[in-house]
Amino acid sequence: MFIGEYTHSMDDKGRSALPSKFRNQLKKGAVVTRGLDSSLFLYPLDEWKALAQKLSALPISQGKSRAFARLMLSGAMEVAPDSQGRMLVPEYLRAYAGIGKKVVFAGLYNRIELWGEDQWMKYKAMTEKESTEIAEAMGEVGI
Repeated sequence: MFIGEYTHSMDDKGRSALPSKFRNQLKKGAVVTRGLDSSLFLYPLDEWKALAQKLSALPISQGKSRAFARLMLSGAMEVAPDSQGRMLVPEYLRAYAGIGKKVVFAGLYNRIELWGEDQWMKYKAMTEKESTEIAEAMGEVGI
């Protein structure tokens, strides 16, 4: 289970130390891919395989299904922590998410989202401002 928010530095080669609380769950490898809201999604291999199977089963006759599968699958890259607990984030994914010198790792139960620090701060401020409306909408779906 991934929870919490951690900010780490990104070196010039695109490597960042994984939060120590997440390393053990990712030591067998993971997949990082384009996410939503200008973030990246990082999945342990088992979670990724389950999601990839669902994505590959989407109907190719539907444009939105094709588009979502392309977004998630074509941008995916297998990653594994090195001996120092660092992970390499490919340049094209860093550019997609606007990640510069600082990266935020946000634990979201079965995945981790990676955000550029500025983007995360803006997103977090917006959702905190709208928290009452968001909570009411979640009540409509049973949460």
